[in-house]
Formats: sequence, structure tokens, C-alpha cells
Amino acid sequence: MRLIMLGPPGAGKGTQAARLAERLGVPQLSTGDILRAAAAKGSPVGLAARDLMARGELVGDDIVVNCVLECIAEPGAASGFILDGFPRTPGQARALDEALEKAHLGLDAVLELNVDESVLLDRIIYRAREAKAAGRPVRADDNPEALKVRLEGYRTQTQPLADYYRTAGLLRTVNGQRPVDEVTSSLVAELRLQPENGRPGLSWVTLDERRKSS
Repeated sequence: MRLIMLGPPGAGKGTQAARLAERLGVPQLSTGDILRAAAAKGSPVGLAARDLMARGELVGDDIVVNCVLECIAEPGAASGFILDGFPRTPGQARALDEALEKAHLGLDAVLELNVDESVLLDRIIYRAREAKAAGRPVRADDNPEALKVRLEGYRTQTQPLADYYRTAGLLRTVNGQRPVDEVTSSLVAELRLQPENGRPGLSWVTLDERRKSS
């Protein structure tokens, strides 16, 4: 399956993407990991990204898009992928759609985690306290002031993606405020997945695939 995870900062996109990736047997691809992998690979677009990151500058849409397209063309993503943190703008979404169409592929669903901003603030504060108590470094943006800026950027740049994918009939929205396991179950239900033989822990297949094999 080819999926995209949407949601504001602190919504739990990374956690849920990792869970679904494990169950579906496809890679979870975050923007940061994609850019670092492209830089390490040494491709022209990867080298361009590496130079910008080394100078502490933002990597432009054209480079980000090309890095993502390189990554999803790798053999490891042949059976699908979960994009976490990309696309961030309708322009990036259109570029992804065009690339997939050229490859005669398409997205299966776009999963959106809906979380109130007050809950996001509580989560960020808790995450910072937990990291500090464990002796781990606290993320520089794990504070109320930074969250406010990140949320404003999300509302203006990324939130329009929900409308874009809703129009395309791909958007599936779930309540991301519930316990982690419940959110995962809701995502699984939205994707019409069932565990093989009704037993947890085995490979997961879509209901459509199950019908075809019966």
C-alpha cells in the first residue's frame, strides 16, 4: 500500500506510521530520513540537499520532491511505502501525484490524525519532561512558543492538503487523541485491513486481496 500520514506536530504521526509500516511490511519514509539518505547516496539531488543542510538552510521544494521520488523508486519501496512529513504543501502533493501517475501507480489512502491544539501542547510538554528525566536531550522545538510557530506553519501550509486529498477521495480522518493502540485500530479499520486467519501478529492483507484469494 502507498500511504501518506497527515497531522499537526505532536499528533503521533511517526508512532502510527511506524506501526502501520511494520504490519504492512513497507518502509516508513520521513522527510528527514529521505534527505539524509539522498545525501549519503551522493546523487546530484542528494549532494544539493547535503550542501544546503550543512549551511543550515532550508531545502527547497524542488530538491525535496526529487529526493522523495528517488527514494520511492528504490526496490525497497516497490510494494508500497508510508510517507511521514511529506508532502507539506499542495504543490508537493501535485508533484508526487504526477510522478506516481507516470509510473502507473497511485496512492491508496491519506491518513489524517485529528488532535486538539490544547492536547498537542500537553503532549509536547510531557515529551520534554520525559526526555529530561531520562537524561536525553530535549528537542529545541519542544516548548509552547515553538509549537505555536509550528502550528501556524501547519495551518497555512499543510492543512490545505486535507482539502486537496478529500477532493481526491483519499482522505481518512481519525481521532488522534485516544490511546495509541486505539488510534492504530482506527487506522487499520480505515484501511480495511484484517489480520490473516484473524490472529494478531501475522501478516496483514486488505479485504479486497482476501476476496480475490477466496
